[in-house]
Amino acid sequence: MKLNERSLAFYATCDSPADNSGFLYKRGERHTAYHRRWFVLKGNMLFYFEERESREPVGVIVLEGCNVELCDSAEGFAFAIRFGGNKSRTYVLAAESQAAMESWVKSLSRASFDYMRLVVRELEKQLEEMRWGPAGGCGASREHPGSWKPKQCPERLPALPAIPPKENGCAVWNNALGVGQPPDTSGCGGNDDEGTPRPPPLPPRRRVLNGEATVESPSTFCQLHERYSREVARLRQDWLQKQRSPRP
Repeated sequence: MKLNERSLAFYATCDSPADNSGFLYKRGERHTAYHRRWFVLKGNMLFYFEERESREPVGVIVLEGCNVELCDSAEGFAFAIRFGGNKSRTYVLAAESQAAMESWVKSLSRASFDYMRLVVRELEKQLEEMRWGPAGGCGASREHPGSWKPKQCPERLPALPAIPPKENGCAVWNNALGVGQPPDTSGCGGNDDEGTPRPPPLPPRRRVLNGEATVESPSTFCQLHERYSREVARLRQDWLQKQRSPRP
């Protein structure tokens, strides 16, 4: 892994809040002597300095793919950071008290991205259960949180009104209630005796016979046509009479 020393030094000493900090005793790699160092934990990086006021860290430990566990050592309150692999180094540290050791072990165990990923998955699972009920319920989902999809319970929807059938693209009203009833000649809807709204009169429908379009006129349309034609004829007759009469 390649790390930029300047960027690491700046990140270690900047004003960003640290997850944990304090003095620990670090055992040397070649010599088993312990040296007191100032440690600062930020994210998944554990920096250590010679002194608390030092401007640059002496080293950094990237806390990925490791385990933090207690160990037996000549120094009290000791714990180790072990990495997988045969040639990987094991860092042995010691705290100054039992409380400090427990605090560091807890902080270091939660510093890796693997741990954060597990926490996020658990939170997603809890959020899913809060939204759609506990496991085994109506909206339970045992799928992976990454493939979470909302599920809805089947609900009884209100009955929709019946859609009138169509003939030649025109709606035909259901005549189950009006079988044997004469058509309404008033030209508008209205209500019947039981308060049920009557359908409006149908417009003329076109049908193609032998390549020629013919208009089929329902009885209601014929009656309307006959009534208005008589009215037009009467008005025309009155107008002709006025034109023929001498003007004063």
